[in-house]
Amino acid sequence: MPWSNQGGNDGGWQGGGGNRGPWGQGPSGQQPPNLEDIIKKGQDRLKDLIPGGGGGTIGLVILLLVIITAWLISGFYKVETTEQGVVLRFGEWVKTTQPGLNYHLPYPIETVLTPEVTTVNSVEVGFRATRSGGSTPVEAESLMLTGDENIVDIGFTVLWKIKDAGKYLFNVDQPERTIKAVAESAMREIIGRTDLTAAITEGRLLVETEVFKRLQQVLDEYGTGVQIMQVQLKNAEPPSQVIAAFRDVQAAEADKERAQNEALAYSNDIIPRARGQSEMIRQEAEGYKQKVIAEAQGEAARFISIYNEYIKAPYVTRQRIYLETLQEVFTGKQKIIIDSGKTGTGVVPYLPLNELQKGVTKK
Repeated sequence: MPWSNQGGNDGGWQGGGGNRGPWGQGPSGQQPPNLEDIIKKGQDRLKDLIPGGGGGTIGLVILLLVIITAWLISGFYKVETTEQGVVLRFGEWVKTTQPGLNYHLPYPIETVLTPEVTTVNSVEVGFRATRSGGSTPVEAESLMLTGDENIVDIGFTVLWKIKDAGKYLFNVDQPERTIKAVAESAMREIIGRTDLTAAITEGRLLVETEVFKRLQQVLDEYGTGVQIMQVQLKNAEPPSQVIAAFRDVQAAEADKERAQNEALAYSNDIIPRARGQSEMIRQEAEGYKQKVIAEAQGEAARFISIYNEYIKAPYVTRQRIYLETLQEVFTGKQKIIIDSGKTGTGVVPYLPLNELQKGVTKK
């Protein structure tokens, strides 16, 4: 070796003055370890480890294969059911894997992250929950303009979880702040198309549904890898400064609606009855009309028939009319007939008024 010649100053390495060689040996004259000797000793030891004393080249190949095999096997990894695997190649995200046994190129080429993706997180907009269980409003977030140009105070909660861990970790810098900003923007958009009364009463469910759809759409466009689970309205009411006046207006509206409903109910009751009575009177008049007409027509037809018979036999017809009239007059009447002939001579006419009155009373 070139540096093995350490004697005197005959072209040898002079490092640091004196008799120091290239390894910086001290003045005691000790020589540094010879590299060739070290390599040779290592080969000898390797030969001793190999059964049968095989050649060093074969041993190195086998050792190298074992190391490579172990290195390749180290690329297997397991993803739990509550996790997703995020594979990084030299620090760059390349793919997302699902739960189960997976494989990636071993370290240091690729590494894997396994974040939790089943935990449901929440974002509060318009208020902040306190430790005591209450909440503190945040007017800068909660005050919104409605479609009829009123102001409403809204607080709501967004429940979300990770849908794609790779997108969640690498596409957005601060996912929670992004979700909160997008949720507030979506709520302002929907409230801007909704009247105040609907927003605080029967339209709350519709507002939640519309905000849910709009929020998920925007987050998907941003590639956040987030899935929205639910949007829950905590409160929706006028600002605290005018809430008393608003409640008075609402009470007046309720009284107005109640009075209108009562009037409508009375109208629905009286009008059909009046129409029914008028229809009944009209039908009775129509029936009486038809009855009178029929009776008149019948009497006219009877008179004409009698007249025709009278022309044919005047005496017989007169007698018949006379008898029929007497029959009609005396039918159902109590009567006593006294013949003015011989059998009636000496009979004193007597009218039993008491008996007649009893007869009338019994009837």
